[in-house]
Amino acid sequence: MAKPEILAPAGGMDSLLAALYTGADAVYLGAGDFNARRNAHNFDEEALCEAVRQAHLYGAKIYMTINTAVFDDELPALLSTIALACRAGVDQIIAADLGVYALLRRCAPGLRISGSTQMSIHNKSGVRMLQRLGYDRVVLARELSQKEIAAITRESQIEVEAFVHGALCMCLSGQCYLSSMIGGRSGNRGLCAQPCRLPMKAPDGAEYALSLKDMSLVEQAEKLGELGVRSLKIEGRMKRPEYVAASVSALRQILDEGKADGTALQNLQAVFSRSGFTSGYFDGKLGREMFGTRQKEDVLSAAGVLGELARLYEHPTQRVPVEMALTVRQGEPVSLAVTDPQGRRRTAAGEPPQLAQRRPTDEAMARRALEKTGGTAFYLEQLALDTDGISMVPVSQLNALRREALDALTQDRRQVEPTPFAPVPVKVETSYRRRGAPRLRARFDRFDQVPLQRLDPFEAVILPAGELLSHWEELTGQLPPDRLWAQLPRAIFDREEAVKEQLERLRALGCRRAVCGNLGGVILAQEAGLEVSGDFGLNLVNTLALEECEKLGLSDVTLSFEMSLDRVRRLGGKIRRGLLAYGYLPLMLTRNCVVKNAMGCQKCSRGFHTLTDRTGRHFPAACEEGREAMELYNAVPLSMADRQEEMEAVDFLTLYFTRESREEADKIVEGFLEGRPVEGATRGLYYRKVQ
Repeated sequence: MAKPEILAPAGGMDSLLAALYTGADAVYLGAGDFNARRNAHNFDEEALCEAVRQAHLYGAKIYMTINTAVFDDELPALLSTIALACRAGVDQIIAADLGVYALLRRCAPGLRISGSTQMSIHNKSGVRMLQRLGYDRVVLARELSQKEIAAITRESQIEVEAFVHGALCMCLSGQCYLSSMIGGRSGNRGLCAQPCRLPMKAPDGAEYALSLKDMSLVEQAEKLGELGVRSLKIEGRMKRPEYVAASVSALRQILDEGKADGTALQNLQAVFSRSGFTSGYFDGKLGREMFGTRQKEDVLSAAGVLGELARLYEHPTQRVPVEMALTVRQGEPVSLAVTDPQGRRRTAAGEPPQLAQRRPTDEAMARRALEKTGGTAFYLEQLALDTDGISMVPVSQLNALRREALDALTQDRRQVEPTPFAPVPVKVETSYRRRGAPRLRARFDRFDQVPLQRLDPFEAVILPAGELLSHWEELTGQLPPDRLWAQLPRAIFDREEAVKEQLERLRALGCRRAVCGNLGGVILAQEAGLEVSGDFGLNLVNTLALEECEKLGLSDVTLSFEMSLDRVRRLGGKIRRGLLAYGYLPLMLTRNCVVKNAMGCQKCSRGFHTLTDRTGRHFPAACEEGREAMELYNAVPLSMADRQEEMEAVDFLTLYFTRESREEADKIVEGFLEGRPVEGATRGLYYRKVQ
């Protein structure tokens, strides 16, 4: 079995060289404004081209991130960024937005595409959807256990990449809206302000309830390779080159030698950690021991190893094996041919050899001169000497031939091969017109919230699939089956069969549609024979993404609530679209439940409990159906009841009920129908500019 790839982060050229000199097989980086670490140094065109040349010299690859949500007015700039990637000859694009994927396939079909971890792919169904779309690789969610990763890789027909070291977001990547809601800086657009690292008090009084330790599966590198993981990804494009060197070096030792020495592992923790590391998700051992913050001791330990780690990448290292063939015969020019693993061959020739006075040049003498490849990317793997046995070549001449041949081979390997790029029109014409006034939908977390006598205004009443099954008869006494829709959890993990069984039972009862906020859920619902409405978790913010959803067979979609109403109005496409118009907006979806850690599932009983931030605001939290994930909600509800006329560009509005009682839900519905404002409510991001 081939060793998995070591994929290192680079926020700038120093980190890139640190990765290459210590043994990375590939490096991922950002260029332009469409990457999830926009605050990193990143690469301009000249630096990107040099990064590709340098990586290819060392036999490594460059993966460029275009893994943010992109608005329609940014599509021309996105096209320019893709053109830059093609000119530079990058080997792969890491993308999250379905619109970015669609544009890549149109203008640069030769580029390989990875589905970013921002797509929240966390089960076999999600991977199957990426296969169906035509992705080449999937970057799995960080929350998966060893058993779950193994189940995915067994069935995956595309390459699987998994994070092996670095920071752990509390939230499932791609499903966090906390930073944008609090400060207008969207994690889905590469500008997360990391509010989860600030004090947030749990129900049991824990002060930093949302700050996880960094993950480290470095010592599990061989195991991950055995599971079928093709690429081991190190997080850290915002971190120092010394961090990159430490993590790559430790992984290289383990993959090449079977284990890392104690110093390498100690340095890895010293250079950056948050009270140590965790492997809780991989081990399936979730709990409060996975949490930690950056302490003064962590900072001081880093200062003590930076100098030592800097020496790891102080000079170029010899990573590319070459074969050399030396010909030494009387009457012929001395010649040296050098061949790299890809079959590139360069030769150098000099003066004919001298007749040996004492000792002719033999293989040992030639090897001593030719293996001195320091300062280059090459090392001598095999030497073939063709000699007449009576000739001698001065060491100085051998050195000159070696330098000449290796310099020529270096230039060959640094040649960039651009990817074909075809400019395509990206100006979106707002041709979409809704059909009639926006319809209303109501989504409830529990049956006991549903105001049964006030459902007539809604074209659909949406409940979690299990809740809908349990109360089907009571609900069909009030509404016809085609107006009762099943909500799928955004976090399903290994419960795919159970969810599919629920959907098939609902389909048999007369349910016709499911609402899905994850691509894995979309394919599950379609396979169960249901129509699909795409939910906000798909992060749909541009016309190209809407067109892609239509191709996937979705009936309609709920747009991301990170969009302003102005941008919503300018969307094109034909698919019906809607917005959330009331509700405590979901801000964070996490597999490690803070409430469970504080009191256990039995005491919680799927109730709502609050987390309190440093300003005293109370954020409700509760687990999703199936208890696979906890959802953190905004401290105050969104309400557009008195602004409904300003949401005229969509086909439907959804009232999103979570913590409300039946009586409260009834009053809210009544007030919404009458256009009454909700006291203390927010307008969310509908009138704000999200960065």
